[in-house]
Amino acid sequence: MQFFGGSEISPSPPVPTATGNNVHMMYIFNRNGVCLFYREWNRPLRTLNPQQDHKLMFGLLFSLKSFTAKMDPTSVDKGNLGVPQLPGQGCSFHSFRTNTYKLSFTETPSGIKIILVTHPRTGDLRDPLKYIYNLYVEYVVKNPLYSPGTPIRCELFNTSLDQYVRSIL
Repeated sequence: MQFFGGSEISPSPPVPTATGNNVHMMYIFNRNGVCLFYREWNRPLRTLNPQQDHKLMFGLLFSLKSFTAKMDPTSVDKGNLGVPQLPGQGCSFHSFRTNTYKLSFTETPSGIKIILVTHPRTGDLRDPLKYIYNLYVEYVVKNPLYSPGTPIRCELFNTSLDQYVRSIL
């Protein structure tokens, strides 16, 4: 599998190895906080309208990124808040868990943020998030009909994503 660069999608996507892999929902945000994609698979309760939900999720991500950068005991340089970091650069978070869900997160160098909300017993989802990013590159970014910054409406991406998420449920 290629993460940043390359154009090949792995024929056998990574599958998380933990029990209880129920994916509830997924978000894709651009670097400006615009929700480009939102999908629910298993969300039993809706408490907010979609716009409020997206704003709260992006605000949560921004706050967690700021918190982890400011609390980093190994770095004097706290960096500019909101600026994407390269993988392995600086202090960042990958997930957090509550008693009812787990939020897993990845951010690409271009500022694309992908969030999966799953069952709390779900294992490490960094490889599946990388695979989802590769689907995004193949079916959205390389699509000549897609205008960057607009909501994602690509049937091939939706179908491939749904198949992959069903495989990790």
